[in-house]
Amino acid sequence: MSSKSTKEEAMKSSMAHGSLGHPRHPAVFITGAGGEVGHGLISALHSDGREDIVATDLRELDQTTREMCGGTYLADVCDRDAMERLLSMYQVTEIFHLAAVLSSRAEFAPEVAHQVNVGGTINILQIAADQGRMYGKPVKVIFPSSIATYGFSTMRQKMEAGAVGEHEFLKPRTMYGCNKLYCENLGRYYACSYRQLAADSTPNEDGNRGFVDFRCIRYPGLISADTIPTGGTSDFVPEMIHAAARGEPYTCFVREDTRIPFMTMPEAIEATLQLAAAERKDLSQIVYNISSFNPSAGEVAELVKQYFPTSTITFKPDQRRQAMVDSWPEAVDCTAATKDWGFRSRWSLQSAFEEYLVPSIIKSYEKNG
Repeated sequence: MSSKSTKEEAMKSSMAHGSLGHPRHPAVFITGAGGEVGHGLISALHSDGREDIVATDLRELDQTTREMCGGTYLADVCDRDAMERLLSMYQVTEIFHLAAVLSSRAEFAPEVAHQVNVGGTINILQIAADQGRMYGKPVKVIFPSSIATYGFSTMRQKMEAGAVGEHEFLKPRTMYGCNKLYCENLGRYYACSYRQLAADSTPNEDGNRGFVDFRCIRYPGLISADTIPTGGTSDFVPEMIHAAARGEPYTCFVREDTRIPFMTMPEAIEATLQLAAAERKDLSQIVYNISSFNPSAGEVAELVKQYFPTSTITFKPDQRRQAMVDSWPEAVDCTAATKDWGFRSRWSLQSAFEEYLVPSIIKSYEKNG
């Protein structure tokens, strides 16, 4: 065996072991695990028998979530050195990168949002690329994006567009949307063209030059029965439902005719795991739209009143937040997700209320007194 081969084998052996010489355990790594999506994702992975979940957040995760994980850590995705030290303890096979500053907060602190949403994502992609090169196999990075990546300049343009595809009207008007769109393209670069002019850059088995298997799923507005809405710009629908369940009046911050795509949280989690499990050869693109229904705010209010007859819902549009929502599409085209990896929505708006939202929310509030 040549000295070069011996050296390469020694390097691979070193990479496969931690600092104490113990083999690194395979792990699925989740950032921003304390959020709504993180809770649902960890629960679903645990239900599937996964014992290799490593979860991080800026705040300590609740006990139930911790018990479902193989390891939990307080970690900041903006701290590159800390993230590298943490991930070096494991052989990471998949990363679900959920950590982000969301749309409303990002408008109050755009510089912070950029640091977290873009800087944190670059850190994760770079670490994934390094681990992929170590083990000679691309690391999957599953990245939730958003309909905030879209942008319409007028309501007429929005209404005439209909269901938009993944590659059109990408002129976001929020910091969050700008961040997400940039990171979609960063992921594409790390997956396809990373270090393309470097002397040691060679195509991998699928012809790309990256050791990151980047997969992006564009979420619509999400509605969860299990977690309280956090004041996001698309939260007017879940806020409406939760307020009615608590017997509280609700003043909606958008017009009655406001219409954007939505889906329930369980459907979003199911779709995310479905994309993660898809064969790479079956994926024709990097970014995929998903959605289940696109009711107007007024239509949701009428349905809420059917199930909670004493509820009081009024509309008082906040012009600045309304402008943000108006820049997002009324509907998205999910054809590629359906064709490539079998995405199907589980519920219509009516069936989501009947089978998931109303019974689960009522049970939750009864349990909590």
